[in-house]
Amino acid sequence: MRLIFMGTPDFAVPTLVALAAAGHEIVAVYTRAAKPAGRGLAEQPSPVEREARRLGIPVHTPKTLKDDAAQATLRAHEADAAVVVAHGLILPKPILDAPKYGCFNVHASLLPRWRGAAPINRAIMAGDAESGVTIMKMDEGLDTGAIAMADRVAITADMTAGELHDALARLGADLMARALAALDRGSLTLTPQPNEGVTYAAKIANNETRIDWSKPWKQVHDHIRGLSSFPGAWFELGGVRVKALRSTKGEGQYTLNVTPGTALDDKLTIACGAGAVRLLQIQRAGKQPMNADDFLRGTPVTRGTKVA
Repeated sequence: MRLIFMGTPDFAVPTLVALAAAGHEIVAVYTRAAKPAGRGLAEQPSPVEREARRLGIPVHTPKTLKDDAAQATLRAHEADAAVVVAHGLILPKPILDAPKYGCFNVHASLLPRWRGAAPINRAIMAGDAESGVTIMKMDEGLDTGAIAMADRVAITADMTAGELHDALARLGADLMARALAALDRGSLTLTPQPNEGVTYAAKIANNETRIDWSKPWKQVHDHIRGLSSFPGAWFELGGVRVKALRSTKGEGQYTLNVTPGTALDDKLTIACGAGAVRLLQIQRAGKQPMNADDFLRGTPVTRGTKVA
C-alpha cells in the first residue's frame, strides 16, 4: 500500500521498520522537528526521523497540520492510508480524511481504557493486571475511533513502564502490519468502541512524581514502577533527590511501630503506610542508575534511617 507514516518517539520506530519490511511504499514521514539537546544543545532529530532517513524516506516536520498549505502537501502524497504512532500533533478533519482509507493509530492500551497521553504509565500506576495495543481508525475525538484490532499483554508483578513500553512497541508493530494486510485485502472489520469502561490517561504531572510513603506498599510499588524509567518516582535521602527505578514487595515480619519512610533494615527496605517495599535500583541526581547493593556499598542506609 501507499502509506504516510506519522510518529516521533522510540515507541513508533518498530512500526515504521515493520511497514517498510512488509514492502509498503512509505511516501512520506511526518515527525516532530529537531530540538536542541545534550550538553552542546545541538539539534537532535526525533528517533522516527533518524530511522526514516536511514530508510531513505522523505521527512516532513510541520509545526501544525491545521493550515491549508500543510493539508495540501499531505493530500498531494495521494496515500492509501496514514499510520499514526505517537505523532504529537492534533490531526484535523481534513488530514483524517485525506488518505483513501483514512488514518490508523497504534494506541498503547486496550481501548476504551486509558485514552489519552500516558496509557502505559497509568495502567501500571493503577495496578492493572494487563495492557495491550489497539489499532484504531482515527476520528476527531480523543482516541475514540473504531477498533480494527487489539491484542493483550500481561503486566507482571514487578514490570516497569519501560519494560511494558518495549513490549507494546513490538506488539504494535506486528499488529499494525497485520491490520494493513487485512485492509489491503478488503477484510478489515471496524468495531465502534463500547461506552462502558472509558478511562483517561492524563499526562504525568511533575507534582505527582514524589513518593508518598504513607500509602500502602502496593500503591507505592505501582507508583515507582509506573514512572520507571521516565520521569522517575523520587524521594529524598539526606537532602539529596533519589529516583527509585525498580522495587519489589518488602519481605519479612516487621514488629516495630515505625513511621512510613523509615528503613527497616540495611537493604533499602522502606516502611509504607501498610507493609513495605524494597528498592532494587535507584538513581541519584546527576548520576547513572545503580542497583541497590552497589549504592549501599558507597552510601550505607542503616535501619531506622528516614527518607522523605
